[in-house]
Amino acid sequence: MLGACVHACGLFPLLRWIALGLAGGLGANPQEFLTRSSGLWALALLWATLAVTPARRLGWSGLLRHRRKLGLYAFFYTALHVLAWAVWDRGGAPASMWTDLWARDFIGVGALAVLCLIPLAATSTQGWMRRLGRGWKRLHMLVYPAAILSALHFDWMRAGKNDFLEPRLYAAVLALLLAARLPGWWRGRRAARRGSPGASG
Repeated sequence: MLGACVHACGLFPLLRWIALGLAGGLGANPQEFLTRSSGLWALALLWATLAVTPARRLGWSGLLRHRRKLGLYAFFYTALHVLAWAVWDRGGAPASMWTDLWARDFIGVGALAVLCLIPLAATSTQGWMRRLGRGWKRLHMLVYPAAILSALHFDWMRAGKNDFLEPRLYAAVLALLLAARLPGWWRGRRAARRGSPGASG
C-alpha cells in the first residue's frame, strides 16, 4: 500500500501535465510552465527523500524501503528539468548551453547539483550496493551537497524577479531536515571515538 502511494506521488506531476496539456491548461507559455514545474517537483521529491530518515526515527520505519523510489523520481524530474532547459531555452545547442553555464550563476550551481545526483541515480541498485560496500554510503552522502546546491539554484533563479518567498520556504524545510540529522550524527561520532584505539588513553 505504501509503495503504491509512493508511485502515485511520483507519477502525479507527469499525469497532471498530460491532463493539463489535453485540456489546454498549461498557460500562455507551456514551455516555461513545464520547465519551472519539473524543477519544483524535483525539489519536492528530493526533500521527501531526505525526510525518510527523520520519519523513521519518529516510528515510520516502513518508508525506508521506498526511499530509493523517491530518490529516483526526484532524479527523473531533475532530468526532465535539465532537458527542458537544454531543448527549449538553449535550442539544443551545446555551445549555447556551455555559455549559459558560465553566464548565469543559478544555471552553473544547478549543473553542480545535477552532477552530484547522477552518481546517486547510477548506483541506486542492490548490485551497486554490494560492489561498493561501505563506499556506497559515503558516495550517497552527495545527496546533501546536491540538496544545498538545488536550494541555491532555486533562490538565485528567483532573485532576478526579487521573489524569495517560495525559495526561502524550501530552504527552511531543508534546514530542518538537515538539523534533524545532527543528534544521530553526534551520537555516531561519540560512539566512533569510544571505539577507537586511542579513546581509552
